[in-house]
Amino acid sequence: MYNGHKISVVVPAHNEETQITKVIDTMPDFVDHIVIINDVSKDRTSEVIRNHPAFGTPKIILLEHEVNQGVGGAIATGYKWSRDNGIDIAVVMAGDAQMNPADLPAILDPVVSDIADYTKGNRLVTGNAFRKIPKIRFFGNSILSLLTKIASGYWRVADSQTGYTAINAKALWAIDWDKMYKRYGQPNDLLVKLNVENMRVIDVPVEPVYNVGEVSGIKIRVVMFTINYLLLRLFFWRLKEKYVIRNFHPLVFFYAFGFFTLTLSAIMFVRLIWLWTSIGHVPEITFLTWLFSFSISFNSFGFAMWFDYDENKHLNPPMMTRDIVRK
Repeated sequence: MYNGHKISVVVPAHNEETQITKVIDTMPDFVDHIVIINDVSKDRTSEVIRNHPAFGTPKIILLEHEVNQGVGGAIATGYKWSRDNGIDIAVVMAGDAQMNPADLPAILDPVVSDIADYTKGNRLVTGNAFRKIPKIRFFGNSILSLLTKIASGYWRVADSQTGYTAINAKALWAIDWDKMYKRYGQPNDLLVKLNVENMRVIDVPVEPVYNVGEVSGIKIRVVMFTINYLLLRLFFWRLKEKYVIRNFHPLVFFYAFGFFTLTLSAIMFVRLIWLWTSIGHVPEITFLTWLFSFSISFNSFGFAMWFDYDENKHLNPPMMTRDIVRK
C-alpha cells in the first residue's frame, strides 16, 4: 500500500519477452498488484511471466486476451480488474520498461492527496525531452498535445500520448471501459471522457526513458491520421454531451458560428484565387467578404476556446512541481 491506498499497476504487454522481467523486478515494493495483460503475444511473454519467482503470489496477476485488443483494450481490461477488486488507485506502466519506477510516487501523490482524480506524466518539461525523445515523436506528440487540449477541455495538459498515469476509484467507476478506444488514441479518448465526467486532471513531470531495449510498433503516419480523426470526433461529442445535453453553455453558439464563417471564408478564398488567376484582379467586395468572414471566424473560435478554458480550469490545476532526477 501507498499512504493507506491499495495500488495496482496495469501493464499492457504485447511481445515483451525481453523487457517484462525488468518491469516486474523494478516495481516498487508498495505496489500491491502488478496486473499484466498479455495481449495475444506471439513471443514468450506469457511463459516468461509464468516462470518469474513472484508468479503465483498475489503480487502478479496475469490476464490473457484471446483476441488482440490493442494497447487501449489491454489497459481497459486492467482497469476493470482494478475496479472490481477494490483498488484505490490504478497506475499504467508500459510492458517495455520505458517508464521510470522512481517517478511513481510523484504520479501517485496528487491522487492520494485528493488534488486530482487522474494524473498523467509529462515528459516534455524535464529539459531532456528534445534530446532523449526521437525527433519525429517529439514533434508529433507536440501537435497531438495541442489538438488534445482543444478536444478534451484540459488546456493545461501536454504530452497527451504518455501512458504513465494514475486514476482513482471514483474515476474508475465513472468511465464505461467497454466503450474505450482500444488503440494508441486511448489516452486522448480517456481525457475527453474524464472531462465530461468532471474529473480533475493534473500533469506530473516525468523523465523520458528511451533506448532500454524497447521495440516500437507505432507507425507514426498512421497513428497521426487516426488520432487526429479520433480527436475531431471526440471534440464534437464532448461539446454535445457536456454543453448541450448535460449542461447548456453558450460557447456552442460561438463554435457553431466559427465553423459557419470559416466555411464561408474558405469558399470566398477559393473564389478569390479563381478570380485572380482568371481575370488578373480581385473585386474589392470579394476580398473584403473573405477578410471579414475569416476575422469573424477567428474571433468566434477565440471566444469559444476562452469560455471552454474558463469552464474547465478548476478541473485542470497547474502542473505539480517536483525535483526532476536527470540522468
